[in-house]
This record gives sequence, structure tokens and C-alpha cells, in this order.
Amino acid sequence: MAWVLKMDEVIESGLVHDFDASLSGIGQELGAGAYSMSDVLALPIFKQEDSSLPPENEPKHPPFQYVMCAATSPAVKLHDETLTYLNQGQSYEIRMLDNRKAGDIPEINGKLVKSIIRVVFHDRRLQYTEHQQLEGWKWNRPGDRLLDLDIPMSVGVIDIKTNPSQLNAVEFLWDPTKCTSAFIQVHCISTEFTPRKHGGEKGVPFRIQVDTFKQTENGEYTDHLHSASCQIKVFKPKGADRKQKTDREKMEKRTAHEKEKYQPSYDTTILTECSPWPDTPTFVNNSPTPAPAFTSAQHSTYSVPDSNSSSPNHQGDGTSQGSGDQLHPSATIQETQQWLLKHRFSTYTRLFSNFSGADLLKLTREDLVQICGPADGIRLYNALKSRSVRPRLTIYVCQEPSRSIQLERQDAGNGDNSNGAIYVYHAIYLEEMAASEVTRKLALAFNIPLHQINQVYRQGPTGIHILVSDQMVQNFQDESCFLFTTIKAENEGFHIILK
Repeated sequence: MAWVLKMDEVIESGLVHDFDASLSGIGQELGAGAYSMSDVLALPIFKQEDSSLPPENEPKHPPFQYVMCAATSPAVKLHDETLTYLNQGQSYEIRMLDNRKAGDIPEINGKLVKSIIRVVFHDRRLQYTEHQQLEGWKWNRPGDRLLDLDIPMSVGVIDIKTNPSQLNAVEFLWDPTKCTSAFIQVHCISTEFTPRKHGGEKGVPFRIQVDTFKQTENGEYTDHLHSASCQIKVFKPKGADRKQKTDREKMEKRTAHEKEKYQPSYDTTILTECSPWPDTPTFVNNSPTPAPAFTSAQHSTYSVPDSNSSSPNHQGDGTSQGSGDQLHPSATIQETQQWLLKHRFSTYTRLFSNFSGADLLKLTREDLVQICGPADGIRLYNALKSRSVRPRLTIYVCQEPSRSIQLERQDAGNGDNSNGAIYVYHAIYLEEMAASEVTRKLALAFNIPLHQINQVYRQGPTGIHILVSDQMVQNFQDESCFLFTTIKAENEGFHIILK
């Protein structure tokens, strides 16, 4: 056993000696001096490999830069993200700057790019429940948007689009080679998304994010180029100015050593690079909206009632003025949606998407005002209750007895000729106190072609014919009664004489 161990030691020592001998010549060709790693790294093979790697400290160069013209808060610590205070509804400029170096992204030269600006939650917890948060906000603020584009003040933006289902985003096209500024307005305030109202400074922070895309081969702007965002808080009007002043005064009271821990306040806010917003929508509204508001729904096939009836709000001649104007309690959800579209309430079709006719009719005037706002709420309430517009003047007109329909006997009255004749009067409701309105309503009530009526006269004392003018109509007594006859005119048509 001892002999075996001795042999192992001899073999091991021999191997070590051979290995040392094999390494003895390495490095001699580099010189007789000590071995230097820097000399090895200087060899051409290492230089070529090193030149292909990007410099470690070279900053990434973004193709675009977005600068919002609003001052940052001075009460932000050095290594924290900047915070900017905005006033609700105030227009703030975002400058869209081309930051490309020569030769960068040449495929967009001479072409437009698309940018989507949106206001989103900064808090990750609220991001997970964004849909529910925005739906709740929309219920409390019907008809409003979280984000709008101030079109008159904006420069260089083209084909501006908004989407009724994306109240927190606007999109537009712009040319990177031209001066472009988008003026945004944020209408939600930070305290609207807190469980209790503590005041603006305790509200939740938002983010303004800009995502930019280039056009693909199929013409759609879906190829992402760049995204950047910044942190904001939104206050009621002038609240941001007060908060900025408060922060500045607090910083002035701090010692010089404490001030070193905080960032200075800058006049503008530079949006920093970030990841693109997930599930970026492509707005389906292909026509530019004239103003930043809810986009109208697709053109409806439902016709609007003709206003050329003798009374758009009354059933004067016994003919219905469109029984479909009345929303019935038995109306289905689909029929209720059609009724809302027909009566110009397309803005609220999504809000009332699960309401039947009975559900909508159960809402009180106060409910509708709270949901739709004072103007549309009262209009919707009147439409639901079929409230008519009171005419300015009502007159009753009858043709001569020979042309009357015998329905009831009139024993005495303005039109009595003491011969037992039967008269049928038609109610004429005038919304305008004008002679042309009288002519038009007479033609409709008695099925007379309007173009065949030359003049309308009123029979005066001794049987004279007095031309009916606007002034005469304005002096008609309400609910006056007239008999009328027709006489053939010298040319084509005829005259109407009111007696």
C-alpha cells in the first residue's frame, strides 16, 4: 500500500514539472520584461472586437423630445421624478421637437407621424382599475372629457381625432420638420379620484404621456417610434399657482444644506422616455372633429320629424305628428337607443346603454339634470314628457260651408249665417308672428299647394280687401276665428280672403 502511494507522488511531481516546462516559452516573444495584460489587449483582434461595442457611458439619443410649458415644483428631492402642477381647464403648450441626428429614421423624412396624448394614472393601483375609475368619473361628469386639445391655439397639428370611448386621449398628425405645438386642457382634478376630498395637494398624481408612431406599408400609424411622459397634479383653477407659491416659500425657509437635497424649479417640464402605453387604440373616427368634444355617433338612418307641419307640437288636424316622438314604457333597450339618437341625445346613448323605456321614464327631472347637466337634462326631461313649445298665436280657420266636412252643427258664432250651415274649423298654431307663416300653415292645413297662393287678404269694412302683413298678424287676437274663401288670380293661382 505504501508502495502505491509513493508511486502516485512520483507521477504527480513529474506531471507538474512537464506542465511548467510547457508554459515556460509563453510571453517571451512579447519581450523579456514582465507579462503585461495591456499589451495583450492592444492586439488587433481585441481592438476590432472592442470597436464593435457601443461606448458604455454614451447616452441614448431619442428621436423626439416633448416639452410642456409649465414650471416644475421646487419641493422634489434630487433623485425623484419631477412634478408639475396644472390648473383645471387651462391650456398648456406641449412643444413637439424633432431630436433626430443626421441619418436617424430616414423613412419618416417628408412624412407625417401620429402622436397620441393621454392623461393616465401615476399610481399603479389606480392603473389596474382605470376603466372603473373613468366610468365613475364619466357618470358624475356626463358630457365632459378628461383631456381636450385647444385647437385654435395649437400649431402644426393635422387631422385631430377624439374617441367617445377614450375620454382621456386625443390624437393628431404632425410634420417633424415643422414647428408643432399642441395645447392641452386637463379637466379632471386630482382629488376626484381620492376616497375623501382632502384638497388639491392630497390628490392623486397623473401622468401626461405622448406616444408617437410612423406609418406602415398599409397606411396605418401603428409602428411605434417614441414615448415619453411626466408626472402632474391637477388643481381647481388658480390652485396650481397657489401650490407652486407655497412650495417655493417652504423651500426659502430651509437651510442651504437642506436645499441641496432638492431639485431646482425649471420653467418648463421635459417629458422623459418611457414604455409605450399598452393596447394603444386606433381611433375609428376617420373624420377630423371640429372641436374637442364628444364625437357624434355614426350617421343614423332615423329621420327627424318634418317641421313643416301646421303645428309640430300639436295634433291640429287630427293627424298624428309622429307617434314615434313619444317614448313608451314598453320600449326595449334598442328602441330606447333609437329614440335617443332621433332626438339628438347621441352623446348619452352609451350612458343609457342598459336603459329600457320604463327605466328612462322613471327618472325625475332632478335625476336627469344631475346626470346630463342643466341644459341637456331639462331638454331630455321635456322630450320624455312630450312637453310642447307653446305657440305664440292660435287662430281657427274654416272654409266656406259648401266645402266643409259636416261633423257638428254650429248654431251661433262668428261664422253663423243664420241658415243652419255646418262649419268645421282647423286650429292653426303660429310659432312666428309673420304673414308668410300664416300662408304656409293655411296651405298645410287645407292641402293647398303653397306656390299657388299669391296673396292672403283680410276682408275689412264695407267688404274691402286688406293685404295681410306681418304687422297685421302681430295684432291678431289670440284664438280668433276666420272664414276663408278663394278667388282666382289674374295670372296663375288664387288669392285667399279671410272673413
